[in-house]
Amino acid sequence: MSTARAERLVNLVLALLSTRQYLSAERIRGIVPGYAGAASDEAFFRMFERDKTELRELGIPLETGRNRSFDTVEGYRIARRDYELGEIDLAPDEATAVGLAVRLWDSPELTGQAHGALVKLRAAGVEVDDNAPTVVEPRVRTEPAFAPLLAAVQQGQAVRFEYRRSGSPERRMRELEPWGVVSWRARWYVVGHDRDRDAPRCFRLSRVTGSVTAVGEPGAVRRPEDVNLLKFVAGTGDPDPAPVSTAKVWVADGKGAGVRRRGRVVGRESIGGDGGDVVAIDLYFPESAADWLAAQGPDVLVLEPDVLRKSVLDRLEAIAGQVSTR
Repeated sequence: MSTARAERLVNLVLALLSTRQYLSAERIRGIVPGYAGAASDEAFFRMFERDKTELRELGIPLETGRNRSFDTVEGYRIARRDYELGEIDLAPDEATAVGLAVRLWDSPELTGQAHGALVKLRAAGVEVDDNAPTVVEPRVRTEPAFAPLLAAVQQGQAVRFEYRRSGSPERRMRELEPWGVVSWRARWYVVGHDRDRDAPRCFRLSRVTGSVTAVGEPGAVRRPEDVNLLKFVAGTGDPDPAPVSTAKVWVADGKGAGVRRRGRVVGRESIGGDGGDVVAIDLYFPESAADWLAAQGPDVLVLEPDVLRKSVLDRLEAIAGQVSTR
């Protein structure tokens, strides 16, 4: 399934799950991101029919009905009583697999679209259940190069980017025919044919600097059928690195479980009258630490180093500016 279609299905589920009303197809077209680009009414209805079929095949129950007896058009919704699961008893290995799947699919791209869908619902006058738990929430942030590289893989197009080698500040331009993007040991890699070396190579996304530029014609790159991407990365990936630096952050009591798991408590401190722990965290990839820490919101404050504290503050101010302009 393409990324665009997956995002559209998430948006559709959120729209139908977050309202008690039946939404007509035309209303769904206007408020659910992903449908506005349909070239014609016929194209939209074909797309919508495929999406309804996909949701039903996934086991998501769609209800059809009318809000009032004199309505002439039927609408759609998802009843929360049918959508939500009862108590589930998972074995430890099953729970681990579910946790990995959740971390894999939770991403800023999807959560941004999901938030936009709810905003459009309210703006359109649709009654939204504010007491419903959040269906999609950010848990893991992918690298900035993830989206353009994944798009290049899907389009079969070569890319060019700057890359920093391990243990060296030097950056070199690379040209790659990407075969796929995979996760191994909690790190993202792109695998493909390195045109500069004329050989298969994998590149860690956290070391891709600047923008990823597509080169050549779409459809020109094809992945060899006999290549196992994950096995290739496992055999050629970098060994476990030593931490580059250590940061100290304040974590509010009862908050920041993910931060606590990655660090160690080294003290206590009160900030603004709120108690919390001082946690030391070894940073292996400082370039992505600011994004991760900023995503924790007010529950986590960076104490040192100062450059990281300022980077996190810049990101929070940028988010606040975006919210204030809506």
